[in-house]
Amino acid sequence: MDSKRIRLMQGNEACVEGAIAAGMRFYAGYPITPSTEIAELSAEKLPRIGGKFIQMEDEIASMGAVIGASLAGLKSMTATSGPGFSLKQENLGYAAISEVPCVVVNVQRGGPSTGLPTAPAQGDVMQARWGTHGDHPIIALTPSSVRETFDLTIKAFNFAEKYRTPVILLMDEVIGHLREKIEIPNLEDIEIINRIRTDKNSDEYKPYEVLDGELVPRMVPFGEGYRYHVTGLIHDETGFPTGKPEIAEKLVTRLVNKVEMNRDDISLYEEYMLDDAEVAVIAYGGTARSAKYAVELARKQGLKVGLFKPITIWPFLDSQITQLSKKVKNIIVAEMNLGQYAIEVERVANKYSEVHRCNRINGELISPDEILAQIKGVYKSA
Repeated sequence: MDSKRIRLMQGNEACVEGAIAAGMRFYAGYPITPSTEIAELSAEKLPRIGGKFIQMEDEIASMGAVIGASLAGLKSMTATSGPGFSLKQENLGYAAISEVPCVVVNVQRGGPSTGLPTAPAQGDVMQARWGTHGDHPIIALTPSSVRETFDLTIKAFNFAEKYRTPVILLMDEVIGHLREKIEIPNLEDIEIINRIRTDKNSDEYKPYEVLDGELVPRMVPFGEGYRYHVTGLIHDETGFPTGKPEIAEKLVTRLVNKVEMNRDDISLYEEYMLDDAEVAVIAYGGTARSAKYAVELARKQGLKVGLFKPITIWPFLDSQITQLSKKVKNIIVAEMNLGQYAIEVERVANKYSEVHRCNRINGELISPDEILAQIKGVYKSA
């Protein structure tokens, strides 16, 4: 049976459709521009399929509810924007150390503080990585189209379930409110990953025990006869707190390694016209759309330029961008902030190529002409 659907769809709507296709059955959140449509559509759609929606009193409680629902066995998600994302950080760290799979959508807007509520920005890149305290794992993905929003929401759930960790879908207002015609694939053609369950009985089960050669513990929902302790403190295999230094080091190292040692699986990116490029533009999210058109305009003028589009923002694509920097003479990083991703690009690329920044923080999308002008400027000074 062909269940494909052709739809004119908004990015925020595609996020909800992707989440439901991935198996989301619980949503807790608090309305905030420009992510509100995600909450509205989840409230409308989840009850129809036996799911649960709850509007919490604030973003702190929303994140807590998502963690609780996931522990009870439901794939869970919340969505917010900058100020709300700040409030979620403490519980996001709790999800990381207690290894609770969940998805947090951040439709970025101008900041700091209340900032520009209805304007696009990409100012939460570093917050997505280091917003909560301590060394911790994080996976963050960023879409640049409506269809990619659908696909990456599913991918976010898959990564969350596979690695038992919170995953951030780092959107921006441009993509959240963009409308495009997309084809929603057949459900049977979508890869869905579910958390690995334990095969031990309740008397033998240790919630944070890992088998030899594995980094991710087996999981079982509360309410199925298993009782175990969950805490934000450093804990041993039983889940109970401990202050032993050797256990603390072993736990935090494993939490980080389950992401770092699976970079090949997690690292997503696209390359465009880079085969003979002398200049590479790096752009992500909504800015990547302007960058792609700027590259096409530059090519028509005989300039050898290509686009590298990170899809996985975190973990940082060290290997891929190092290799890129060895192929091109100049790199332009275009982003709607003052250089948050550029800092990382400079860290790995400055040894081999010159890195230039193209930034905007006034609530407007960086235009193709602006990027093209910088490309020409780089060529002129070369």
